[in-house]
Amino acid sequence: MRLLFVEDNAALQTTVARSFERRGIQVLGFSEGRPALERWRAQPPDVVLLDLSLPDIDGLELLSAARAAQLTTPVIILTARGTVGDRILGLNLGADDYMPKPFDLDELEARVRALARRSRGAGGAPSAGGAHDDEAFCGLRVDADSGAIYHLGLPLDLPPREAALLRALLGRPGQAVAKERLTEIVFADDLDVQPDAVEVVAYRLRKRLPADSARLVTLRGLGYLLKAPD
Repeated sequence: MRLLFVEDNAALQTTVARSFERRGIQVLGFSEGRPALERWRAQPPDVVLLDLSLPDIDGLELLSAARAAQLTTPVIILTARGTVGDRILGLNLGADDYMPKPFDLDELEARVRALARRSRGAGGAPSAGGAHDDEAFCGLRVDADSGAIYHLGLPLDLPPREAALLRALLGRPGQAVAKERLTEIVFADDLDVQPDAVEVVAYRLRKRLPADSARLVTLRGLGYLLKAPD
């Protein structure tokens, strides 16, 4: 699942991205509305999280422009502007849900997944770019709803950190993911993590991957990638 997050608070953007990516949801963040709208047009995501108070354009104006351009991606408005008038206006302009700040990350994730399921059930097309969560790579697949990982249809039993690493790599199979980025995802809840901690997780994951599935390859100076077996 791919999420477009339009939010000018860098700390909040980082917190949501780290939490969601660890749960198998890819997050693309923008601090301004206009470039976010261009990306939305070029590569429609599965769900959009939209703040109303943006530095370059009001969030409601951005939403109106997106709907006028026939962009049907489900939208959740996240804002500290919690007046009933703003909420009604946002819903009338085409928002699908509304959450006031501060919000609970678990509740937000549940709403994101519910909207994505509803959109797919209504015949929504998969978003462009990259491998979709429901596609398998070497028999490995991430369930878009639960974040569970399957191998040849059977659930793969992995500890949380190994599972987070594998989900991150399955988001870009065959492509290198930087060690620093993986550390942010795998250790999203640990502010005092050692620089080489992700190497230990990668070592453990490599031993747990089924022999007939993908290989976990270390690229010195670049990071890690999943590769089809030779």
